[in-house]
Amino acid sequence: MTADDRRSLALRVLSLIDLTDLDDNSTAQGVAELSARAITPHGHTAAICIWPRFIETAKALLHGTGVRVATVVNFPHGGTDIDGVLAETRRAISDGADEIDLVLPYRDFAANGAALSRQMIGSVKKLCGRKVKLKVILETGKLADEAAIESASEVALEEGADFIKTSTGKVEINATPAALRIMLEAIRESGSAAGVKPAGGIRTLDDAAQYLDFADAIMGEGWVKPETFRFGASKLLDDVLGQLGSGASSTASSGY
Repeated sequence: MTADDRRSLALRVLSLIDLTDLDDNSTAQGVAELSARAITPHGHTAAICIWPRFIETAKALLHGTGVRVATVVNFPHGGTDIDGVLAETRRAISDGADEIDLVLPYRDFAANGAALSRQMIGSVKKLCGRKVKLKVILETGKLADEAAIESASEVALEEGADFIKTSTGKVEINATPAALRIMLEAIRESGSAAGVKPAGGIRTLDDAAQYLDFADAIMGEGWVKPETFRFGASKLLDDVLGQLGSGASSTASSGY
């Protein structure tokens, strides 16, 4: 790959990043620094993804920039308390969240089937409506096999997910190309307009390129754009900016 090719790739990846701080020790100051990092001399990231308690802070800092504010609910453990998840979601939307990343109750899904998962996803999607994007985190590293990942993808898409996302970044196995392939094929077969978000362990431009190659091959050239593809990452931006000649940005937050 030539230097010009790598620069083009870096610019492409920059626009797809959900710059993430889901560290257990996150602070308002850290969110302010994250918000500043999302705006670069080469363009801005698609979104930042933060804990719900920091939504209002981030919205004020990012007003007018084009950077969306995403948050997480039922995170990271994927519990079964639907009422609690709906309360989290209502508060997040009230505080101004543009996107909700919902963890599938994956243990219940594996043990008991799709009924509760369908109810949770459908109920959260109803709250999100058309204005707020819903990303459903499948936690693919905890699902038993390819068939389970495929089934979880289908359920999320049928219940209205705007994106399906691999992982919380909080388990041993997070995003993998194999999981992404299954999820992309599920989107293609469904005819859905939904997108996909690999998250966890994607730290370099070469890592990102592998996932983009899968998406281009399965969904076709031109499908990948911020409306259909995101990287959940905290460290990827450093390598992207290095490739663009800006040097690494300030120290990335942990969590992804």
